[in-house]
This record gives sequence, C-alpha cells and structure tokens, in this order.
Amino acid sequence: MSTAAKPLRIAVWSTGGVGSIAIDAIARRPDLELVGVWVHAEQKDGKDAGTLAGRDQLGLAATRDADALIALRPDCVVYAASGPERDATAVPDYLRLLSSGINVVSTSSTGLVYPPAYYSPQWRAELTAAAAAGNASFYASGVFPGFGSDQLALLLSTQSKAIECLKVTEVALNDHYPVADVMMDGMGFGRPLDFEPMLKTPGFIQMAWGAPIHLMAAALGVEVAEIRGSLDRRITDRDIEVAFGTIPAGTCGAVCTRAAGVLDGREAIVVEHIIRMSRDVAPDWPASEFDATYRVDIVGDPDIHCAMNLGEAEGHGAGRAAMAATAMRVVNAIPYVVEAPAGLLSSLDLPNTLPRHAFG
Repeated sequence: MSTAAKPLRIAVWSTGGVGSIAIDAIARRPDLELVGVWVHAEQKDGKDAGTLAGRDQLGLAATRDADALIALRPDCVVYAASGPERDATAVPDYLRLLSSGINVVSTSSTGLVYPPAYYSPQWRAELTAAAAAGNASFYASGVFPGFGSDQLALLLSTQSKAIECLKVTEVALNDHYPVADVMMDGMGFGRPLDFEPMLKTPGFIQMAWGAPIHLMAAALGVEVAEIRGSLDRRITDRDIEVAFGTIPAGTCGAVCTRAAGVLDGREAIVVEHIIRMSRDVAPDWPASEFDATYRVDIVGDPDIHCAMNLGEAEGHGAGRAAMAATAMRVVNAIPYVVEAPAGLLSSLDLPNTLPRHAFG
C-alpha cells in the first residue's frame, strides 16, 4: 500500500483495554481512518470515541447499533470484545461482518489463531462460508496465544538442526485485568482451591491452547498425536487488591496451565501459562520483574533460550504493555489482511506484519 493510497476505513468493536489502544493507534496512522466504534454499555452510547479511549476527542460518536456500524462498510473491523464465553457471542458477530464483505482482525477468539484446529468444526465451516460469501478475510492474533507462541518461536527455530522439545511460556502479572467473572469463575482467582473453575473442566486446557500447538506443529511439518493438559494453583497468604476486587488470603493467587503436544510418545511442543495476582505468590515458579515475559526454550541441536520482556521493570506498566502488544498484533496486520485472499487466516498465511508509520 503506497503512501498516496486512500486510507483503509476501520471500525473498532469494543472499547476495553485492547480496543482503546487500537482506537488510539488507528487515529495516529495516515494509512488508516477510524470510521466507527461499537460499544456494549448503554452509558458509552453516543460518547466520543477518543474520550472512551482515554485520549483527545476524535469527533466520532460510539454506537451500540451494530447494523449502523456495518452500514458504514468499513474495510476492516478490529474486534476486541472480551468475556468468559467470548466465542459464543463473537462468532455470530464475525458471521455478520464477514458475510457483509467486512474483513475482521480479532484478539477475542484465541482458538482461531490457527483455524484448521478450531475446536468447533461447525463454527469453522460457517465462518469459512461467510468469508467466501463476503469475499472477506478473518485473522486472530495477540501476544500469547499469538506472537509469543507462533512467529517468535518459529523464527528462533530457523536456527535448529534437530528439535527434541519446543516450549513457549508466558509469565505475567495480571492484577490489572478488570473482568471478575473471567478471573474468578474462569480461572479460579480469589476462590478456594476446592472451587472448580472453567479451567478445570476436562479438556478445557487442551481446547484453549490446542491452536498454537497445532500451528507450531504444522509450521514444522509434524502432527501431534494428542495434547495433554494440566492445571496447578497456589494460594496467597494475604489479601491482594486487584482491578476486579479483593483476593482474600487463603484463596487462589496464582495459576499455571500447561498444554503439551505429544510426538512419538514424548511431550514435544509445550505451551505454559503462568499468571499471578502478586509477585510474591508461588515464589518457586518462574518469575518476571516485567509486565510480562515470553520465553522460548528449544532443546535440540543447538539448545536455544530466549526471553522477551514487555513493559517496565517492576511492572510499572500495570499490564498495559501486554495489552498494547496484543492490540498492535492485529492493528499492524490490517493492511495485510485486507490485501489477503478471502478466508480464515493464521500467522502462517501472512508475511511479517510490520508496523507501518510506527516512527514519527
């Protein structure tokens, strides 16, 4: 896309942490034009999109009217809604947008970072049909799942002669995340250890982290025989104040999920996710002094170990760095997705989605 080309017309769906960052980023770019913003909350309806995003006003009113947003005919929608059962709400939205000829980039449906492995074949078929009908493309990404568990890991693997095990790990402090039902009912934070969160549902971890495992396996030319999942939780010995409320002493303050793709009987492609509500919980687990750390560890010839840190040391970014990285993975991908053939895309289908106009 040349600098003289007409800007792509973009709408943002939801104004939470990721959506607000996307709004600000789009407003700063000469190759993108923000034409619409959808909001869920009644109190946000009609408010200026810039105000909702925590920046100067943009002269663009947000709307709860999805039909009005679709009628704007944007080139692409940045979909950033969140919730405990996000796909059940998001997929019908995707179908409407795609069938209307609107490209979609999403941070909401992490299972779609690799569409061939999506846990719902029926929804995948419906999305594929909608994309074909509208001649539109869909791309989901973020930082983890997303960059940390696909392009970063695969780039490092280009140095490998032989791989015994490829492991990717996120270590994050998530005290900034405000959605209580996701954190408490979904993950078990602030609950006693005998509480069974959604994460403990049989097969849930395999479903949640299967997509990046299958993506890495496909890129490396192998097929995993099975995915094994495990969950570990640790309690806090003191009350912790977080964005969604108080985590009482004696309840869960740290969660570790592990999903392992099995090749030839060994756990060969591993995705590990360590989340704390405070750095002093689970001190024996891998830790980070940053907002978030993303590790890639390859056992093979040669052994490769790499850590990518986001945010300021001691976590002064309060989670914003990880949210910014998540948002920009899809915002920077917009021109590439618009130019791509219609269909459901993964990072394997796109070139490096370089950040156009990041300087300046």
